[in-house]
Amino acid sequence: MKLLRYGPVGKEKPGCLDAQGKVRDLSSKLSDISAQTLSPEQLKSLQAVEVNSLPVVENPGRIGTPYSGLGKFICVGLNYSDHAAETGAEVPKEPILFNKWSLPSGPNDPVVMPKTSVKTDWEVELGVVIGTKARYVSLEDALKYVAGYCVVNDVSEREYQIERGGTWDKGKGCDTFGPIGPWLVTADEVADPQNLAMWLDVNGKRFQDGSTKTMIFDVAYLIHYISQFTTLYPGDLISTGTPPGVGLGQKPPLYLKAGDVMRLGIEGLGEQEQKVHAWDAALLD
Repeated sequence: MKLLRYGPVGKEKPGCLDAQGKVRDLSSKLSDISAQTLSPEQLKSLQAVEVNSLPVVENPGRIGTPYSGLGKFICVGLNYSDHAAETGAEVPKEPILFNKWSLPSGPNDPVVMPKTSVKTDWEVELGVVIGTKARYVSLEDALKYVAGYCVVNDVSEREYQIERGGTWDKGKGCDTFGPIGPWLVTADEVADPQNLAMWLDVNGKRFQDGSTKTMIFDVAYLIHYISQFTTLYPGDLISTGTPPGVGLGQKPPLYLKAGDVMRLGIEGLGEQEQKVHAWDAALLD
C-alpha cells in the first residue's frame, strides 16, 4: 500500500495511491496517518480496505510527509562503497550514525539554504520507517520491524558538516533539509530493499544514478545495529546513505545555488522535486 498525506502544512489529510496512480481519500477510515498508524495491526486493517471504493481526490495539491509524528531521524554516513570512493574516504568498519535536527518537509516543499551557506549539497537516500518497537533485535528478525520505505533527500551543508568542528549534525539538520515522500510504501510491496534503482537530477542533469545494491551495511544490519544503542519506536526514520554523484564528489566540487531544481526518485517509491531558495524566513513559517 502507498500511503500519503495531502494538503496545506498542518492541515494534511490521509490518503493512498491506487493502482492507476490516483490519490484516494482515507479520511473515512482514519483522521491522520501517524506514527501509531504504522503498527502491524493498524497497517493490516488499512490494507484490507478496498481502495477503489474510496473517493478520488482530483486535485490533491501539496503532498506532505507520508505520516505525522516522526520520531528520531537517524542517518547513516558513507554507507555506499562507490560513494566512499568518490569522497576519498575509507570504507567504515561500523556504520557511521548521525541525527537530522530538521523537521521533516514534504517531497516538493522548498529547500531553503542557511544564511551563510555556500556548500549546500544533495543526497538521494532510501528511508526506512520503523513500525514496531525495536530493541536489541537480531539480524535475522530485523526486517520484521519495518513498516515501510520512502524517498529521502538528505540535503547537507558541507562546510557546516566538515569544516566547522564537532559532529556532522550541524551540516545535516538545517531547516528544510529533510524532504520525505511522496509516499510510504508498506514493506510487503518492497520485495528486496537491496535491489532498488535510485537517481537524482539537478536542473535536468543526472548526477546520481545508483542502486541500493552497493550499500556497505544493508537495511537489516542497520536496524539490528542501531537497536543495540537506542530503542527504535514506530515512526522513527532511518535514512540509509547515498550512492555516488553528490556535489562534494564532483571535480571540482559543485554546490546548489538559489533557483536550482532537484528531482530525485527511487524505484517503486516515487519522486520528489524541490526548488532551492536563498535564505527566506517566510518560507519556513
